[in-house]
Amino acid sequence: MPFAHASGRRGFIKMLAASPLLTQLAVRGMYEKSATAIGIDPRNNVYSRLGVKTVINCRGTWTYLSGSLQFPEVRAAQTEAARYFVNMIELQRGVGRRLSELTGAEFIMVGGRSAFDNAIRLTGAKLILVESPDEIANAVNGNTAMIYTTDLGDKLAREVAIAKDHNVPMLLDDAAGIPPADNLKLYATMKIDLYTFSGGKGLQGPQCSGVLLGRKDLIEAALRNSSPFEGAVCRPMKVGKEEVIGCLTAVETWLKIDSRKLYEEWNARVTRIAKLVETVPGVKTEIYIPDGGNRYPTLKVSWDEEAWGFSVDDCVQKLRQSDPVIEVLGADNPSLVPAVREGIQKPDKKERKGSSHLELVSMTIQPGEEMIVGQRLRTILGSARKGNAA
Repeated sequence: MPFAHASGRRGFIKMLAASPLLTQLAVRGMYEKSATAIGIDPRNNVYSRLGVKTVINCRGTWTYLSGSLQFPEVRAAQTEAARYFVNMIELQRGVGRRLSELTGAEFIMVGGRSAFDNAIRLTGAKLILVESPDEIANAVNGNTAMIYTTDLGDKLAREVAIAKDHNVPMLLDDAAGIPPADNLKLYATMKIDLYTFSGGKGLQGPQCSGVLLGRKDLIEAALRNSSPFEGAVCRPMKVGKEEVIGCLTAVETWLKIDSRKLYEEWNARVTRIAKLVETVPGVKTEIYIPDGGNRYPTLKVSWDEEAWGFSVDDCVQKLRQSDPVIEVLGADNPSLVPAVREGIQKPDKKERKGSSHLELVSMTIQPGEEMIVGQRLRTILGSARKGNAA
């Protein structure tokens, strides 16, 4: 009985904490019904007119979900760039000079990029795979053209030292490495030969762009193998003048933005969701910032899957079937193409098991959407707890 009393008290406190949000939801529902009654559809847009549903993105800057949304400054710069013709080679070099001033790297090229194995094979290179920094030295020989890595922190520092000792250039792929914006300068101070960020992830620039930074001679070689040079490997991977200017503007915006305030706003959104779903007894939440990619306040939501007979994967699918569609981060990857990775063992069944919690990434949740997500997730989990999943 004391346990039941304590549980009831905790439940009351959680309901009390969520009451302002529940009131907002009630008002929102009344507004939407009134708007529908007079023929106003707030979801009428260029996509819905094609029969394509827009998504409330709580999963993060995944490419299959179109990355991120651009800064307003980026959209304005692209509109201005679209009014003029320009020599693309001169533009690449001009943007490179400007970004060199901003980051401390020798030179920069803005353009399309791909982070995966086949993108390296496309150049004609042969991949030699190693699983730890200690194996790199033994793998280097006279034919080694470059060392490619996605490692960060201490592992990256060790790999950079090995590359320098063997006089082999290193390419760091930190696609989702911004924020923090300090990474733009950090890797230059580490003397990494080449490093790259996606334009359409945390940078919040154009989705079909990226930045490549590093040694001037290597950047010049990359430029010669890129668009607009005819016959170049990357000629088909065209990035227009609008995207080039947009990507530069995104970098400039990040270097002057108040990132502390931005993180506070992101944190507030997932906090609201947490307060709503915690009103369902048995639901646990935690907010953290990942060490790897998607370094934003992220909400973990978990419950007793076995006792409820309702898994994380079940919840992911329920949210995906919602109207509007809600995407969250579970164990699945809808954009993954099955492939054989030489030298890497296939994961065993335990490793392939689904996640024990779902996650909601704050950065891609737009203002106001957290209320929709929190209420929908609250409804689904409340029904699942009662044995009748919504």
